[in-house]
Amino acid sequence: MTINTTLDRSAGIAVWRQIMETLKAEIVGGSLEKGSRLPPESELATRFGVNRHTVRRAIAALTSEGILRADQGRGTFVTSAPLNYTIGPRTRFSEIVSSQDRAPSGRLIGSSVEEADALLSNQLEVPLGTMLIRVETLRVADGVPMIVGTSWLEQARVPNLVRDYAESGSITTALKQAGIEDYKRKQTKITAELVELRDAQQLGVGLGQPVLVVESVNLDMAGRPIQYTRARLAADRMQLVVNGDL
Repeated sequence: MTINTTLDRSAGIAVWRQIMETLKAEIVGGSLEKGSRLPPESELATRFGVNRHTVRRAIAALTSEGILRADQGRGTFVTSAPLNYTIGPRTRFSEIVSSQDRAPSGRLIGSSVEEADALLSNQLEVPLGTMLIRVETLRVADGVPMIVGTSWLEQARVPNLVRDYAESGSITTALKQAGIEDYKRKQTKITAELVELRDAQQLGVGLGQPVLVVESVNLDMAGRPIQYTRARLAADRMQLVVNGDL
């Protein structure tokens, strides 16, 4: 028997998006498991009290995020839940993704050398004008873009960072190549903004969509700042989980 779900049509949130978020919550909560088939559009339309076109739009949005997959003649299936991204003293993209049975990868999409301005000087605790390496990266899980990140590091400490990251796809590995065996998170600041054009292209999201912005500072094991990052996360594909030990 189909259980009807009441939507709030006065909330100022599009009906199709409410349906999308409801289905996503059910996937995250385990009601719709990975590999399971989504109910037919006609059944979902009855459940939510909408037409099939509205349901189809919600399904298309989840499909574009990589959460659902449409198989011609077979139906629509759950491929994965939104990624739980834990923010804590040890935040490692590859470890987080691998622990959820997904394949992580990273790609260098840009780099430059620039002088530290007031903001970067303060975050990295270096004099104004210190030469920094700026790297632009794209982090992916199971082939789905998740994070566009911009990081700044002191050039003198990691002179070969660009080459080492391009080869490994891992900041952790690149830092080890520079003799920095481990690091920990000092602080994390989380905000939100509308996606910019270049990030929208990299993440494969529409203009006007929100992204989570995570600014962080990492320290080496001696407590010295080594990396300041401003990451933009695809909000519909990820859930931030803040570790209480942070």
